[in-house]
Amino acid sequence: MLNGSYASLKTDAINTNCAFCLRSNFATNILKETDAFFIVADHAPLVEGHILILPKRHFACYGVVPAELDAELLALKREVQDFFARYYAPIVFWEHGIFRQTVFHAHLHCFPFGATEYDATKTLHSLVVQSQDDVRAWYAMHGHYFYMEDRSNFLLFAPETDRYLQVVKHVLWPGASSHSQYSGWRSPQQRYEQGAPLIRATMDKWHEFQRLGADFADKTSSR
Repeated sequence: MLNGSYASLKTDAINTNCAFCLRSNFATNILKETDAFFIVADHAPLVEGHILILPKRHFACYGVVPAELDAELLALKREVQDFFARYYAPIVFWEHGIFRQTVFHAHLHCFPFGATEYDATKTLHSLVVQSQDDVRAWYAMHGHYFYMEDRSNFLLFAPETDRYLQVVKHVLWPGASSHSQYSGWRSPQQRYEQGAPLIRATMDKWHEFQRLGADFADKTSSR
């Protein structure tokens, strides 16, 4: 399917009907704000530490976020990666890329799931990603996708329900269940209702992480 089919989803204007365009919808969960992005504690977390990276402008997915924001995005990903390394487990990045999205505004999930068990020989993935340019190129040519990144895999998947369910069940779910007190699948509404203590713990650890970084910078500069 050609990119033109998604023209209405690609605007970068603020959309007043979009939950992620309105800061007031997540203001209490903001961990960090930069020129172009927010880091936010997810309002319905799968596990403690579940974080989102959101562009401020209204992009449908990261496949249309412009290249001039790549360096800023990479720096934020590394910061969350360091945060997880200190307090949780190795990071898994996940993006729906419009496919099965519930909010049509680019958002990168950051999960402290640890090492995944993805078997690359099964070739469920459609593309090994080398850079954000690869994601943009795929979106321009094919449209929908979903994306997973861990310590050793940077993978884009064609938007097929069977592939999606296999990755969720066999790759993501083991990490989610091993880092949660909940043994079964919970709906977004259940996660929202049960999320307050997880969000508070995430935010407390993040603020400590930021203080430690500031203290280290002060000590270094005073030498």
